[in-house]
Amino acid sequence: MANLSGKVALVTGGTAGIGRGAVKRLAADGAKVVFTGSNAEKAASLVQETGASFIRAAVQDPGDWVTVEQCIRRDFGRLDIAFANAGTEKGDADIEAVSLAAWNDILAINQTGVMLTIKSAIALMKENPAGPGGSIIVNSSMNANRALSNYVTYSVTKAAVVALVKSVAIHCGLQRLNIRCNAVLPGVVETELITNIIAGWPDAAAARAAYEGMSPMGRMGRVEEVAALVSWLASDEAAFVNGAEYAIDGATTAGMTGV
Repeated sequence: MANLSGKVALVTGGTAGIGRGAVKRLAADGAKVVFTGSNAEKAASLVQETGASFIRAAVQDPGDWVTVEQCIRRDFGRLDIAFANAGTEKGDADIEAVSLAAWNDILAINQTGVMLTIKSAIALMKENPAGPGGSIIVNSSMNANRALSNYVTYSVTKAAVVALVKSVAIHCGLQRLNIRCNAVLPGVVETELITNIIAGWPDAAAARAAYEGMSPMGRMGRVEEVAALVSWLASDEAAFVNGAEYAIDGATTAGMTGV
């Protein structure tokens, strides 16, 4: 377990999937956690379970970020950790089929939303009582390096935010802000979304086997495993880890299995 006692963490898209797992893990490791999202019902159960605080906010809305910053300043007076997790693939398709509206919507959440998360995180972390400092983690995807033909926008945004992470890491380092920025690149993780997709297939067993077969390890990742990596990157044990991208995909993207 990482020691995050005394730290304040922000998680975007925290009501489900990897974000929800991160809220649980960061709170269990001692952080005071604030999370954003749009599903108030799911948020309420997570607040009750973890003691975290919920702010209804859309990551692509600059006005909502004004509210988030104000709440964190008022209620906590500091920010030490930010996990830019919120993302979507809704409406995506291949390059010939994707609509401009879907392209723009996905870019707004997956790319602009991450940029706005980082900008607000840096602004808050610069105001920390003991001086600037903090850890920013961005949830990318293995598809940053292995693009999907039928999810062109998702693939593009997940690659773009890795470049954003590196630019931010260099900037904050040169400014001596003691703010680190790193990316995690999960493979297929068995979230509620994936289990629902499997259940909806005519042959659920075949669907599960297809997902599990993507990794040489023969299984999907677990939310808790990604959350553990996020917590470590957030901790002081990772104090010299900056501008890095961490694949957590069971060797799915490591290479070819051979014939």
